[in-house]
Amino acid sequence: MSEDPIIDLESDTYFMQQALREAQKAYAAAEVPIGAVVVREARVIARGWNQIETLKDATAHAEMLALTAAQNMMEDWRLEGCTLYVTKEPCPMCAGAIVHCRPERVVFGCPDLKTGAAGGWINLLDSNPPLNHRCEVTRGVREDECVGLLQSFFREARAKKAARAKESPEN
Repeated sequence: MSEDPIIDLESDTYFMQQALREAQKAYAAAEVPIGAVVVREARVIARGWNQIETLKDATAHAEMLALTAAQNMMEDWRLEGCTLYVTKEPCPMCAGAIVHCRPERVVFGCPDLKTGAAGGWINLLDSNPPLNHRCEVTRGVREDECVGLLQSFFREARAKKAARAKESPEN
């Protein structure tokens, strides 16, 4: 009999599931369902989910909140030795913050071809442009689940908008 654990708690798949749990919190709060976790030494040290509408703060992206929580936990702004897991490719704002925080890796679920800054539209996390830090990037972890959650959210949002439009009297 193998002594390997049934679930590899150090796998990208496992930690992306943790980020998906955070995205579900955003979904439940009527926020765009994106979640993030920061992992160090095979432990989740910080979590975040989109709270832009909740906090009335355009910078309250899941990644930003998770990075801030991780910095507080580590009592340092440098997140060396950490990995950020996020359900959707980071935007330019988040990618800039990631570069400055210096995690070792970024793992994301689904790409964002329009505004992604980890290879979708531009790549701020790699060698070009020559910023002060580079992150190893892993793409497409649990991609179908990440995409499915976003599609479901926006499908429901469009249906609610259409229902409201039907109910409102025409001017």
